[in-house]
Amino acid sequence: MGAGKDGAGRAQVTDAESARWARELLDHLRPTSRDIRRLVGWLADIVGGTACLQDDTGHVLAGTPTPLDEHLVADLVSGRVASAAWDDEGRHLRLVGVRQPQLAAAGVLAVSRTAPFDRRAADIVTHTAQVVELLLRVRESSEAGRRLRRATSDLRLAILQLLMVEDTVSARRVAAGLWPGLLDTDTACVYVLESSAQERDHIAEECLTATDERALVVRCPAVDAHVIVVAPHDAGAGDLRLLVGRRPGTYLGGSAPQSLVRTATAYGQAVSALAVARFRPDQQAVYAERTHPERLMDPAVLLDWTVNVLRPLDTLAYHTRAELLATTRLGLEFTAVNAAKVLGVSRNTVRARMDRVEALLHTDFSDLVARAVVHLALNTRVGLSEEAPEAGPAGTARARLADLLAGPALRTWAQGLLGRLEGDARDLRRTLRTWIAAGGNAERAANILGVHPQTVRDHVRSAEPVLERQLLASGSDLYEVVLAHLALGELAQPELHPTNQDLPDSTVHG
Repeated sequence: MGAGKDGAGRAQVTDAESARWARELLDHLRPTSRDIRRLVGWLADIVGGTACLQDDTGHVLAGTPTPLDEHLVADLVSGRVASAAWDDEGRHLRLVGVRQPQLAAAGVLAVSRTAPFDRRAADIVTHTAQVVELLLRVRESSEAGRRLRRATSDLRLAILQLLMVEDTVSARRVAAGLWPGLLDTDTACVYVLESSAQERDHIAEECLTATDERALVVRCPAVDAHVIVVAPHDAGAGDLRLLVGRRPGTYLGGSAPQSLVRTATAYGQAVSALAVARFRPDQQAVYAERTHPERLMDPAVLLDWTVNVLRPLDTLAYHTRAELLATTRLGLEFTAVNAAKVLGVSRNTVRARMDRVEALLHTDFSDLVARAVVHLALNTRVGLSEEAPEAGPAGTARARLADLLAGPALRTWAQGLLGRLEGDARDLRRTLRTWIAAGGNAERAANILGVHPQTVRDHVRSAEPVLERQLLASGSDLYEVVLAHLALGELAQPELHPTNQDLPDSTVHG
């Protein structure tokens, strides 16, 4: 009777131990515990020895490297044998072939210990090898999924970059393969969502879900905290707003509807609206269709002036001219560094293209006023057909910048805009005018005004909410303020084409 009870007790202990190691082994299949290195380490501990997992080339994937018989390993790798046992000078080894995804050859799981392998230890090695195979498949599947997501993300970025340089034909062609109908639209809105860099991937995935992949969702290549959404027909706009509403610390800026060829303009509007969203309780804002200075200019004069200003580029080949125009437009709207990231080229390439345009136009982009004037011409050029009309027959007067700025409507708009600054005792208007004339350089402006550079920055920053425009960041908002100063004669007009008196703006005041 006593012997029977003792035998039953040992059986119960054995069953309990088996259940324990089986549970521990299965735990390694949980989504949060799928780590092959940790699994191989657990195997070594549970059998009281060392364990090593190597691939078909002998490269160690996990565990402690173990000397193995080359011929035996070759049989396991080729599949001629599935497992093997080997005893040598007090060392006992168990080797099991492990099938590797995407490979005809097998890897090898090798376990070594000083004690012979009993049935329990042998079972643990065999079952662990099976779990290793499962984890290798899961890892390969996960890596394939990551590669696919990365490729898809890169493709979305490529489409955005094509839209940014106004190549809508190529953008539609690229998009048609994976997202039929995505860009079958004449107009679209651009949204920029801002969160933390750590949250951006989650935000991007939520945007894809919210828009049901009816919009182009891109992780911004220039700002790590931004996600860009190009939404045809305003698709998913309401869902994007709901997404932001339930996420504290996430902001949304949206553009006005624009044609696809003006995606860069819409992006600039969205970024401008984002600056406003940061100060709003609902964390979102849409670009206000406010009065823009170019809309107050005589259309015929604006057209004639634009064609004349950009005439030096007409001697270039179509592809080169389009590349220079698109790059310079982005470089003036943003920074050269961020424009390079958006376009997928080096910053040196952007600067070289902008330097070439500077040389052709005989101007200086370090001058904020010159930047604003060329930006106006480039934005107007976007709305023209490739067969742009001539500025006028030979011998006729050509429109000059002074002609654009002479209209009473533009002057009234400028007075209303800059007049908002009059109520501040710090004389923000004088500081802003001096800062613009100094090329946006706070130190130079401070020397002229006799104040500290930080005071200049604070004054400019204080003018932003009053004017409802971003000033410290280069872009359309700042250039509108520059044009307002020009319209009122508070800034000198820039030099363009000073070496050719036949071209417009050949003198400082045009």
